[in-house]
Amino acid sequence: MVEQLGMSWQGERRKPEFTAAPSIAALRGLLREQHWDAVLHCLNHGACTPATTLKTLRDQRLDTPLIIVAAPDDQRAAIKPLRAGAHDVVFLDRLGRLTFAVEREIREAGHRADHRAALEMLHDSEARASALASNLPGLVFNLQREITGKYRFLYVSEGAVRLLGVKQHELRGGMQRFLDTLWVDDRQPLLDALAESAHSGNALLWEGRLKDGERWIDMRSLPHRNDEGTVLWTGIATDVTQTKKTEAALRESRAQLAALSFHLEAAKEEERERIARDIHDELGSILVRLKIEAALLASKLPAHLSPKAHSIEKLLDQAMGTASRVARQLRPGILKEFGLAAAIECQAEDFGHSTGITCRAQCDDGIELDQNTSLALFRIVQEALTNVAKHAHASLVVVRLKLENGNITLEIRDNGRGIAERDMDKPKSFGLRGIRERVQSLNGGFHIATAEQGGAHLLLKVPTRRDADAQPVESEEIIQQDLF
Repeated sequence: MVEQLGMSWQGERRKPEFTAAPSIAALRGLLREQHWDAVLHCLNHGACTPATTLKTLRDQRLDTPLIIVAAPDDQRAAIKPLRAGAHDVVFLDRLGRLTFAVEREIREAGHRADHRAALEMLHDSEARASALASNLPGLVFNLQREITGKYRFLYVSEGAVRLLGVKQHELRGGMQRFLDTLWVDDRQPLLDALAESAHSGNALLWEGRLKDGERWIDMRSLPHRNDEGTVLWTGIATDVTQTKKTEAALRESRAQLAALSFHLEAAKEEERERIARDIHDELGSILVRLKIEAALLASKLPAHLSPKAHSIEKLLDQAMGTASRVARQLRPGILKEFGLAAAIECQAEDFGHSTGITCRAQCDDGIELDQNTSLALFRIVQEALTNVAKHAHASLVVVRLKLENGNITLEIRDNGRGIAERDMDKPKSFGLRGIRERVQSLNGGFHIATAEQGGAHLLLKVPTRRDADAQPVESEEIIQQDLF
């Protein structure tokens, strides 16, 4: 039979090797020793039946093709092995098709092996993805939006129980069960966020409360639209309750610090006002009396002592001027009597006289502000000019105060050495930090950088009305007009 099979081979490739297995034990041994492309079973083999051969292949978990070789008269007998699992039958009077049958079944076996390998890889991938999703601190989901606008979960990880207290199967399918776990007021914002993400293609970023109102969840995902028009989100929902609590505590702490800062500033201003009043009322009156006494004394002194008396009078004039200037810096009465514009112009004049740096002030007329806002802006101008005198090495400073679009814009430029990023980030930059705190207390915006033509450029905007109707201020806006 082996010679007959070999002679009937008609393939273009090299003729295969045929090995006879006289018994089922011999077949088992051959199958264990090496890999075989196919097994040909002669139907009239006395040592074993096709069923035994099939069982042997299955016991050894082999997918080797089994082809029955039968006599022409055994057609009915050959049907039973085919039904049991044999792959093909070749009759002895048509051995010419043996080549085709063997090659075809080898190809099919290869396809089956590739399919099994792909399935194993898929199962491994699914197992890894499932293990990863189970260990993530949240809920992994696949959410699909149909063409009709309905939403349904295609996949929900085991985190549903930990996050929502709902089993996986309860969420699969529709979306209503998921919505039922959310706070009533936060359900529609989620649907709006999903609709916007599906329409624009932007990421889904949503935070909302659970039904108890105490816990928060965060959903994040990127949408994918297929050719059929459906949108699929694959993302994660996590518990952000602790983060929300931390943020709330941080906001409360900042509010308390802001209130403390405001209280300290108010106390400082009260102390400044008291000292300024003492200097103006008490020290000023003493200096005036001294000047009067010195003038009276000078009129009665001999001629050779008159120059000394006039020198004392000049020193008293300087002391009176210094006391007046210190009192104005501590609590400028002009600010209360004539307004912010006049106070800034006076401060610019004093700054120029005391430092020798040219200081120009340009203030719009008709600016009326409440006392706290006026005082805060005046202190900002004082602090900015002090920084210029200490660090800028400038010869010119310009202060611009104007009213535009319901906001007060204060701009200060100098022609000095400018300011670097590291200067603004210094831990002891208390001057800039104080300016920023004052602006934030006024609900304003603050920006400082190196100007285009050199020097520093400070720009801030605050609303004229400190209420909800005030126009919002953009802190990063930079006015590019040349003040020089």
